[in-house]
Amino acid sequence: MSRPFRFGVSLIAPVTGEAWAATCRRAESLGYDVITVADHLGMPAPFPSLVAAAAATGRPRLGTFVLNTGFWNPALLAREVATTDALTGGRLELGLGTGYVAAEHETAGLPWGTPRERVDRLLRTVEELKVLLDPEGPLHRGTPWPGGKAPGSTAGGPRRVPLLIGANGDRMLRVAAEHADIVAFTGARTGRNGKLEPLTAAELDERVSAYRKASAAREEAAELNLLVQIVAVTDDRSAAVRPWLDRLPRLTEHEVLDLPVVLIGTLEQIVGRVLGLRERYGFSYVTVLEPNLEAFAPVVGALRGR
Repeated sequence: MSRPFRFGVSLIAPVTGEAWAATCRRAESLGYDVITVADHLGMPAPFPSLVAAAAATGRPRLGTFVLNTGFWNPALLAREVATTDALTGGRLELGLGTGYVAAEHETAGLPWGTPRERVDRLLRTVEELKVLLDPEGPLHRGTPWPGGKAPGSTAGGPRRVPLLIGANGDRMLRVAAEHADIVAFTGARTGRNGKLEPLTAAELDERVSAYRKASAAREEAAELNLLVQIVAVTDDRSAAVRPWLDRLPRLTEHEVLDLPVVLIGTLEQIVGRVLGLRERYGFSYVTVLEPNLEAFAPVVGALRGR
């Protein structure tokens, strides 16, 4: 049985406090379920931004999408998680990833490491957070991790902060299968030039199948998320996709339009595509980038509660 949809927007633009609050209120009024913040140099700092988002809104959950784990000392991160969850009224969802921009780590004076080292670092962080935010742990302030059942649960244990892990590679998918409440599929791989390259529909099929194999022993299925990169509600799909073709030279126009992270077409076509993402892959939680906040809103309205 399919999970009901949740829709998120990832805010990325540095703005004044007043403008930030206005954008968060707009996202809430448009029906978005989750407001998230990325973790890149030059973008808003995640935790203060989420506290500000909570002050401006009442309903949406608030998430890091996702933290570059290499930026964070686990003990200090545990303090940020506990404080932010308390200040947001228990609305926090913690998202972790390995990072994919080496230059940001160099600018910050932090080690980048090999892919194996970055996954090791993320796994250690998850394991240390479990200890640090345990109800009996040294930093517990009412926000235990893990423990209890669903977020907000008072039966069977204390409420906990849900963990989202962004994953694509085999080992990261295994880590997500073991530890994550929400698994975020990037819908892309890191190319040789260090930039993200989108996965085709068939390639994403294979990645989701790998995750399902790794998670077969789970007692409770995780929620699956996809970050959509391009949204355009239009009657002319060819014209709308044309500006993107130079950025994706290995793909034809038809192949770009078929990418899971691209939603271009009429409202009815896009609604059908989102329903298809859930049917084919299990993606019930769909996130769009801030520039697509307004364009995707009619889709949110059409699918809310389904």
